[in-house]
Amino acid sequence: MFDNSVAPEMDFEQAAHRTLQDVFGYEHFRGRQLEIIRSLVEGRNALVLMPTGGGKSLCYQIPALLRPGLAVVVSPLIALMRDQVEALQHNGVRAAYLNSSLDPAAQREIEQSVAAGELDLLYVAPERLLGESTLGLLQGVTVSLFAIDEAHCVSQWGHDFRPEYMKLDVLRQRFPDVPRIALTATADNRTREEIRRQLLPDGAETYIASFDRPNIRYSVGLKGNAKNQLLAFIRKGHEGESGIVYCMSRKRTESTAEWLNSQGVPAVAYHAGLDQQTRQHHQQRFLHEDGLVVVATVAFGMGIDKPDVRFVAHLDLPKSIEAYYQETGRAGRDGDPADAWMVYGLQDVYQVRQMLAASNAEAIQQKAERERLEALLSFCEATGCRRQVLLRYFGEEHEGNCGNCDNCLQPPRTWDATEPARKALSCVYRTGQRFGAAHVTDVLMGKTNDRLSRLRHDQLSTFGIGADLSKQAWHSILRQLLAHGHLQSDPEGHGGLQLAPRCRELLRGEQALELREDILPTSSKRKAAAGTGRKAPPDVPAGPHWERLRQFRKELADAEGVPPYIIFHDATLKEMLHARPATLEQMGELPGIGQAKLERYGEQFLSVIQELDTAPEQAETD
Repeated sequence: MFDNSVAPEMDFEQAAHRTLQDVFGYEHFRGRQLEIIRSLVEGRNALVLMPTGGGKSLCYQIPALLRPGLAVVVSPLIALMRDQVEALQHNGVRAAYLNSSLDPAAQREIEQSVAAGELDLLYVAPERLLGESTLGLLQGVTVSLFAIDEAHCVSQWGHDFRPEYMKLDVLRQRFPDVPRIALTATADNRTREEIRRQLLPDGAETYIASFDRPNIRYSVGLKGNAKNQLLAFIRKGHEGESGIVYCMSRKRTESTAEWLNSQGVPAVAYHAGLDQQTRQHHQQRFLHEDGLVVVATVAFGMGIDKPDVRFVAHLDLPKSIEAYYQETGRAGRDGDPADAWMVYGLQDVYQVRQMLAASNAEAIQQKAERERLEALLSFCEATGCRRQVLLRYFGEEHEGNCGNCDNCLQPPRTWDATEPARKALSCVYRTGQRFGAAHVTDVLMGKTNDRLSRLRHDQLSTFGIGADLSKQAWHSILRQLLAHGHLQSDPEGHGGLQLAPRCRELLRGEQALELREDILPTSSKRKAAAGTGRKAPPDVPAGPHWERLRQFRKELADAEGVPPYIIFHDATLKEMLHARPATLEQMGELPGIGQAKLERYGEQFLSVIQELDTAPEQAETD
């Protein structure tokens, strides 16, 4: 153990770098990791905001190995605990978790290990930690630090609120001299203040990394036949790759998964209505298998540590821009290119607005939820760089022109929609602000039907004033007016369109309005083209050498009952292919290979590499 109370300054950096290299197999820290580690090692609190894949875990795992005693990690999900503990154990770290998935005998064994000082890290659920027996157990040992992961769960304004997190200030009261670190990948200013107030009221240094995920390409399209659009997207660039598809309803997750399977795309459904055994089985398949797609509600994902998720797709609009950022952040954790793809339409705006209107939350919370939805709608309807819009929400400036979103790659056309928008607003007003888009469109286009005649809406001054535009054009205008806040849906949840305060300047002719020109989705009858199967990561030659390394890793993982990336990440296999190490010493110099993994797997992988070198790869020599 590194004793920071007596060692000189240079010893800290040497010890931190040695731990990084020997245990985790990496040569350099990223961003502000070393600053954060120093803060904890020296006994100070820290609030860390860092995107998914940014290396948050190392910020407390390395201090846990440098400070004497047991580090306690508060984690909200069983899957996350199991995943991180398995990874730590494979790196030679003494780690365990306590949660409801363990039988009483296993729990007693871990508690005995805690009491005997045989662990470096203990992962525990907040409700378990708050129990008097657990707090008493911890008060009988030396606790080196508390790490509160997914700290945004403390915010009542957030999409992942967990009431137990609000009680975690007991850690400060019971363990006043133990440093605490709160970490999250998703927090706007309001959520950050809530974390400070609830979890770190005695103060903390704040470390904010860039929220940018440059390897993720953001795309938003107009919804047509969503299933066929999804299939075309997968076949075009992600066939044979792992991905997550988010839907709003349980029924839709099941029907979409079933349909993907019928089209030759392996898929499973995941939602809270499935029994725990089925959910766990589907999650384990996703972690262990290549090329499986999980179709899920928001019940799936938080804490999923699978690095090679190549896409996250949304068939329905999330409830907020924070939810969107967190869900899409599950793609491309390994740093390789990944896609965040979404289709949405007018009905999505209706549904989410009505869900918010039906909320029983207090007025101030409803206002916060509406603001988050408005930010997401602005992102969806943006005509400029989507990355710039997304990062601006989190208080980060970006110059735009990212070159990796649909708007930058193919800038959308816009048109002056001022007059059509005024006609639409007038029609909503004249019809009594209680009808949906279909009825308003019929009035604008001058279409007669029994209902319209019975209501005498064919006598209105707005009847037929929009006959020069198509039904699709009017739906596009109404959707964008809703998205931009000029219209709102009936707060009673009946789907009627109403004027919003923001529309006044537009109606008075004091404001012009540019709208994006929708690109209509491909006909749903057109069959999606077949893809070419699973691809090697960028800068790795596709072929049998790559597949042989992956196959051998899979065999080891299956034998040990862990996901393949627990053995080695794709990035490490990639380095093996490039470097072709011939000795253990050379193997140990590769990133991602610490001392424990070198001793455990080094000789076996050297044998496979030697086998590859004596049988040249046909694809590379042609």
